[in-house]
Amino acid sequence: MDYNGFFADKVEDLKKEGRYRTFATLERIVGRFPTALYHAPDGLSREVTIWCSNDYLGMGQNPVVLDAMKAAIDRSGAGAGGTRNISGTTRYHVELEDGIADLHNKEGALVFSSGYVANEGALSTLARLLPNCIIFSDELNHASMIHGMINSRAEKRVYRHNDVAHLEELLKAADPDVPKIVAFESVYSMEGDISPMAETIALAEKYGALTYLDEVHGVGLYGARGAGVAEERDLMDRVDIIEGTFGKAFGLMGGYIAGKAAMIDAVRSYASGFIFTTSLPPALLAGARASIEYLKVSDIERQRQRRNVKQLKERLEAADMPYMQGESHIVPLIVGEATCCKMVTDVLMDEHDIYVQPINYPTVPKGTERLRLTATAAHSLEQVDRMADVLERLWHENHVFQYAAA
Repeated sequence: MDYNGFFADKVEDLKKEGRYRTFATLERIVGRFPTALYHAPDGLSREVTIWCSNDYLGMGQNPVVLDAMKAAIDRSGAGAGGTRNISGTTRYHVELEDGIADLHNKEGALVFSSGYVANEGALSTLARLLPNCIIFSDELNHASMIHGMINSRAEKRVYRHNDVAHLEELLKAADPDVPKIVAFESVYSMEGDISPMAETIALAEKYGALTYLDEVHGVGLYGARGAGVAEERDLMDRVDIIEGTFGKAFGLMGGYIAGKAAMIDAVRSYASGFIFTTSLPPALLAGARASIEYLKVSDIERQRQRRNVKQLKERLEAADMPYMQGESHIVPLIVGEATCCKMVTDVLMDEHDIYVQPINYPTVPKGTERLRLTATAAHSLEQVDRMADVLERLWHENHVFQYAAA
């Protein structure tokens, strides 16, 4: 068999469908986010404005975070030196986990190498340990959650997105005596909507299910101390397991879970993705802790981001642009066809020095390809207006969004 030719054909299929992903080589500039240097394929570099970053509050550039990371390197060096079990648990891990538990008002917390690994490890472990467990999953849950459910080998029942009536129908039909987990997200990042959290939790309580909440796009941004949508809606104490990340509003990388001490200890003791992974380095942990503690008391960044999101949505609304009008800070602008979506992002980059990554299948269903726009706290109102002006011109004058109107 021509193995190389086989895989080359597979890649070519993606290119024909307009789904081949190209990565923009960027160089972030300290103190100037959302501006970055774009290193083009022709070898030339130029400044661009990023409009699809998950660094929602610009914390990846915050001097408090950078100073904490530098101090940790000077004190403890580069790596952790091993897995958490074998010499890799540092004081930075312990202090960060204590800070996370305090943030979410939980008994314990556990840090993972990424939000993806946290979801996969926690869900697979919890559901596998519970005898005959059934997981009830929102149909738009993240791939990492689905991966965890699959690896648990537990029975899974999928309810329609944010449809609490369908969820109750499935819960009611299940054996009342078997363990259950209801797994859902707070902010759905490709739709920009927020789950009906209170109703979902109430159903879980009614039918004796654990609640597992993915807050990765909520932590840092929502709530008085940045604990997420559950804090903002005064529901945090009713959620059994909260999963979050340092890779978005906190501006770094890594993931975590928080909850009852026994549940956290069970995941710590049984999750292979946690047990066999080299632990995060001191600098990253110190930076994450500094970011979390800073955002527990500072609301300036959240207020600025909300201002920018409001301005962007108002401009798109006034221009009759086809964006998905969810409650959250994420603004998905529908294009509706893969090659057209890529064309729009190419025009933005090549002609306007605006970087947005096209979102195509399988991340979103075919026919709903989109730009996922994120106005961060670091954007100026002038940058927001310029982005809106460019998009409006492309829509009304150049008709590059032709598929969205079809």
